Amino acid sequence: MLIVGDTLNSHHGRYVHKSNMTRGMLRSCLSTLNTLITHAWHARVGNLLSRVGPTRGILEILELLTREKASLGGHASSKTKKVDAFTSRLLDIHSKMLQIDKKEEIRLGLHRSDYMLDEKTKLLLQVELNTISCSFAEFSHLVSQLHSDLLGQYGEVLGLDSRMIPENHAGNQYAEVLVKAWTEYNNPSAVIMIVVQAEERNMYDQHCLSVNLRKRHYIKTLRKTLAEIDREGELQSDGTLLVDGQAVAVVYYRAGYTPTDYPSELEWKARLLMEQSSAVKCPSISYHLVGTKKIQQELAQPNVLERFLDNKEDIAKIRKCFAGLWSLDDKDIVKKAIEAPDLFVMKPQREGGGNNIYGDDVRKTLVRLQKEGNVEDAAYILMQRIFPSVYPTIFVRDGICHKDHAISELGIFGAYLRNKDKVIVNDQCGYLMTTKVSSSNEGGVAAGFAVLDSIYLTN
Repeated sequence: MLIVGDTLNSHHGRYVHKSNMTRGMLRSCLSTLNTLITHAWHARVGNLLSRVGPTRGILEILELLTREKASLGGHASSKTKKVDAFTSRLLDIHSKMLQIDKKEEIRLGLHRSDYMLDEKTKLLLQVELNTISCSFAEFSHLVSQLHSDLLGQYGEVLGLDSRMIPENHAGNQYAEVLVKAWTEYNNPSAVIMIVVQAEERNMYDQHCLSVNLRKRHYIKTLRKTLAEIDREGELQSDGTLLVDGQAVAVVYYRAGYTPTDYPSELEWKARLLMEQSSAVKCPSISYHLVGTKKIQQELAQPNVLERFLDNKEDIAKIRKCFAGLWSLDDKDIVKKAIEAPDLFVMKPQREGGGNNIYGDDVRKTLVRLQKEGNVEDAAYILMQRIFPSVYPTIFVRDGICHKDHAISELGIFGAYLRNKDKVIVNDQCGYLMTTKVSSSNEGGVAAGFAVLDSIYLTN
């Protein structure tokens, strides 16, 4: 049984129910049938993410973007700063790091790029790029293993082969990259600190990582909230970050991506303290900002990929996976979205499920913004709505099986680690398949909209 921690002890709705469960725990929701995906599609998205031959993959492009001051603090970001208080605070920290000329010699990114297969075009289109708190690496491995074991026992009856479920070692691979970053920091007594939310609902996915680091690599981890880091943290003259008296080699964020993680100035002080330190940040403030929707929209603009890539074929392959992304400055697109709102999604800057705008609410929001004539539109982007194939599956929610129509999303985990000019890791690290009821707009397992799944490869 997979367990997701829930310290809230209140009804969360959607797919999780607290009745008849041990207080403070709930079962992780999952699908009992794998999602079918072709070998070619699976290989294609993995190749795009990391370096394949001479190609600079998306991971390396992200790294180069973090070093472009104009990209993170340019016109689009400055407009967003005026209307999005949360992103504004992140940009303020980034500006302070530029002012003090803070050098990040060891740079670590643990990312996930999410895709859906569009039924009409038969293209795998990128839904979003996550650069902070990419969860479920550990649980996705367990679900793949569970499905493989089930098909090993019952596959012949179903006409399915367990060997068609690709191995998924996302949890181990993420842990190994964190260990490599810890090694580069070169302080054997230092710890890896996991920054967590005060009322963490996904603690056991995180605990699996801590156990992995301790048992397989003999590295100690700390779990601290931003408020605890403010209270217990200090910066030594050489830049070493001490928390509760222990030197921190790597700061791994599983919190800090949403405004509710910063209820007071104490949390922002903690974020700044960590950013000023010599600890390896995962992510650094620049990596966090590269994951905002506005930067992703800029990356999809004409001639932007050309700044990083020379090979036209490579550019075409990556651009082919981009869904349509537009600024609300594009009046023609805004007009189309008002006329046909079901073809678009409005997305804000921040991560976490439940923030997107769909359907007639797209039209209403755009009309309101036009009437008010303010700059709030800079807080959003418009994205082409992807319509994936719908298929029947069996969900397990609160231990109860339920058949429904579903759609799926494929996330490819990726890791990028470099020390100065030396690239140590640039590779994909397994996958996360999530499935949800086809009538649901939003996604996200931790947010309560989707369930964990795995891949079954077909020809």
